Amino acid sequence: MKTDIISTRLTQEALAQIFPKERSNEFFEALFGDASEGAYDIELAYRGIKDKTLTMDLLLHERPNCCLACNLTQGLPQVFSRHPIINVAGIVREIDTLLGDVASCGEWKLGHTEQQQRNMHVIPLHITLTAV
Repeated sequence: MKTDIISTRLTQEALAQIFPKERSNEFFEALFGDASEGAYDIELAYRGIKDKTLTMDLLLHERPNCCLACNLTQGLPQVFSRHPIINVAGIVREIDTLLGDVASCGEWKLGHTEQQQRNMHVIPLHITLTAV
């Protein structure tokens, strides 16, 4: 598998197009009726490839004057996997398109929430890759 080519295609700019900043506000608007009620902003990031698994991260960045507590984020993988605004299946389809003739995305699953810093938690997105 051409991991070096994959990493060059999954740039921060390309991932921002797949998961734009505005989607965080749309998610909180749908969830709470007010985007300002959200405690974090969501960003899609590339983590790496091991064996045939591509791992992307949904980074949860604490918003100013908000609290990103573990009890807020532990149940999110189940919510994110089904929520139409987050649209994980759509994210995977767009990554598959971005990879083009290098690899294809197969099954995916969200991992458990990881606290990387007090003000940033991460939900890993594991995608099985197959050669094209």
